[in-house]
Amino acid sequence: MSGSAGSTRKYSSPLREQQALETRERILRATLDLLNINPFGDISMNDVAKSAGVERRTVFRHFATKEALFDAFWIFINEGMNARTLPSTLDELVHAPIETFQQFDKNQGVIRASIHTPAGYAMRMRTITARRKAFKECFRAADMEPASENGKRAEALFHLLYSAGAWEILKDYAGLTGQEAGEVASWAMQVILKATKPDAGSNLFNGE
Repeated sequence: MSGSAGSTRKYSSPLREQQALETRERILRATLDLLNINPFGDISMNDVAKSAGVERRTVFRHFATKEALFDAFWIFINEGMNARTLPSTLDELVHAPIETFQQFDKNQGVIRASIHTPAGYAMRMRTITARRKAFKECFRAADMEPASENGKRAEALFHLLYSAGAWEILKDYAGLTGQEAGEVASWAMQVILKATKPDAGSNLFNGE
């Protein structure tokens, strides 16, 4: 009897795991759909459950809190966009906006939601520590001390240029595509790096 029960558990486990993964993805895709329809809405767990076609308790079974849902959702979106959000070298950081901003164009509702909604703000705030660490490591790997005055200023401007906010402003105000906006941001980063070199003909930060 016990052997039969054990055999049944082993047989049913892969199927249940697959069903759980499919339900989880359905919930995440429902969140994506809701944000693309209404980027500025404050989405509730009830909204997500209804959109996914599951019970509210099912959503909570997969994500204990709304914060956990959006943490998983942001990872899901980044994987889907195949964007390198945390580069490991300065060269990667400088060129990252080109690909990433093109992906932003394909997910405009979600990206705008990440900028303008409480849930989006919370998502971004939870990535700050890892983002700052990655940027500093990029500068150090290129022998540019992030603690120096020029280093701090350059790093701050890189945070601005490689952001959803920069993409949105260049798109809405300048009328650029995601690719064009990414190229502009990348070019600006290169200009800043040249200006921070000791032998630069003119120093952007010292006003010379």
